[in-house]
Amino acid sequence: MAHAQAQPQELGTLAQQTADRLAEQGVGAVVAVVAGDVVEIRGAGSTGADHGRTVPGPDTLFEIGSVTKTFTALALARLASAGAVGLDEPLGDLLPDGTHVPSRDGRQISLQHLATHTSGLPRLPRGMLLRFLLRPSTPDPYVGCTADVLLTGLARTRLGAAPGKRFRYSNLGAGLLGLALARRAGTDYETLITREICAPLGMMDTVVTVDDPGSERSQRSAQGHDRRGRPTTPWNLADLAGAGALRSTATDLVAFVRAQLDTGPVPAELAEAIRLSRSVEHRTSPFAWVHLGWMAHRLHARQGGHLQIWHNGGTGGFSSFAGFDPEKQLAVIALGNTQRPVDRPAFDLLRTLQAAHAPKPS
Repeated sequence: MAHAQAQPQELGTLAQQTADRLAEQGVGAVVAVVAGDVVEIRGAGSTGADHGRTVPGPDTLFEIGSVTKTFTALALARLASAGAVGLDEPLGDLLPDGTHVPSRDGRQISLQHLATHTSGLPRLPRGMLLRFLLRPSTPDPYVGCTADVLLTGLARTRLGAAPGKRFRYSNLGAGLLGLALARRAGTDYETLITREICAPLGMMDTVVTVDDPGSERSQRSAQGHDRRGRPTTPWNLADLAGAGALRSTATDLVAFVRAQLDTGPVPAELAEAIRLSRSVEHRTSPFAWVHLGWMAHRLHARQGGHLQIWHNGGTGGFSSFAGFDPEKQLAVIALGNTQRPVDRPAFDLLRTLQAAHAPKPS
């Protein structure tokens, strides 16, 4: 059996075509392709509110939304590997004394339940949907999600299922996980992620807070846009940061997925945490499951039977996607500065790469 494999020039062309496709449906986009040791990053469109600012590139900062959850879950795996927390440790053990954490059928919410969306918690903090309906024009719907508000609401929240029983995607759960891990580590969420993940991987531009306007990093930050191309204000997420507050660049996210593929320099302790994060599986169907932080599925045999591990994200003005195939050492990253999802073009590109690296009959 011989293997077909896309060449670097072809990879660059595929990345550029996908970036152009995304720019046509939104404002600006950056697409990164990883194939073994080859990395191609291409941008298209523009990052400005008037559609006339610079073309986005490898070091342009985007809000990555829920791709943040993969960082939060990896921080859990890192602390668990170091013995600072246990995957099955109850959430309540990491929260302030007196905090009431709901349970059901005698089962408590564990840290692993939060990272696999099996806690039974609802998607949003208590009362948030009503506040959004009453004030739909709020620039950042999560701005009021302080620790006090989250924990007060948690005490009055009912679980939709017993912890560990059913997958139910929850921003609340991921945000509480980030809050709890930061408390156990004695720091804030941004510092935790920098210390445990970004610094060891040399990721200098993955942050929650961008510097003051006029700073070098601020100048590299893309302007977000809604679905109609109108400028939006940044999202903050307050103490729900672990659910989606990170900003990052294509360069940094390439380093992140290469660590997942084990094709880049990865410190031993972080490699151990990555292995731990993928050793946890909760099945959602015969062909799909969730790891710590990552969604995963295997394509039907008619589509090649390829493995895809991924997460997407979206905020008021940005959309994101990171997906990879550890079996073929392939990855795709797509970042857009518009609310329009980038998922379909990103998945299409990932499938194209997988097909190009599939064995051919000899």
